[in-house]
Amino acid sequence: MINIYVGNLPYSADDQELQSVFEAYGEVKSAKVIKDMATGRSKGFGFVEMTDQESGNKAIEALNDTDMDGRNIRVNEARPRERNNGSRF
Repeated sequence: MINIYVGNLPYSADDQELQSVFEAYGEVKSAKVIKDMATGRSKGFGFVEMTDQESGNKAIEALNDTDMDGRNIRVNEARPRERNNGSRF
């Protein structure tokens, strides 16, 4: 299993479009474009979960810095969110 971050997405992209782009490289478990909770608009990034590490690595290599509806997308392995230990600064 590999979780992939996809940045600089066109605002028109939806979950299905994101999934179909990655399916060319292997089985996609989930694809989610992150939306603003208040407006419902895309925030311009999303995450794709693929079932196979090797397929995910191939997708990252093939898709990073490629054109998607006029925007060069950024594709890399998602890093776990940093815990801030309660600090506000």
